[in-house]
Amino acid sequence: MIFDRLRAKSADRRQQVKAKQAVEATFDGFVTTHPGTQAWVEQATGFNKASLLLVATDGEWLRRSVPTTKWAQDYVADSGLVCHIAGIDPYPQRMRDWDAAHRPPKD
Repeated sequence: MIFDRLRAKSADRRQQVKAKQAVEATFDGFVTTHPGTQAWVEQATGFNKASLLLVATDGEWLRRSVPTTKWAQDYVADSGLVCHIAGIDPYPQRMRDWDAAHRPPKD
């Protein structure tokens, strides 16, 4: 029985590591294809997990949940991105403009 619990914990850790690697790979892909990307670290709330928002110079953006805000800040620092704190630094207008330009037309 104790070994079953240890195996389950080990499997959970492996899944968490794979999830972190997948999120990091997604961020890396966005950053490499969108030069000049900036980052907004978003704190966890009562109904949302901590997340990282990447915004390209053209306004295209990518948001994903992250394990912790510390993880997001470390990722941003390691990537050499400009880091903003959501709620303190406003989201850029170019992000809203990009959304408006790529919104499906209303019928």
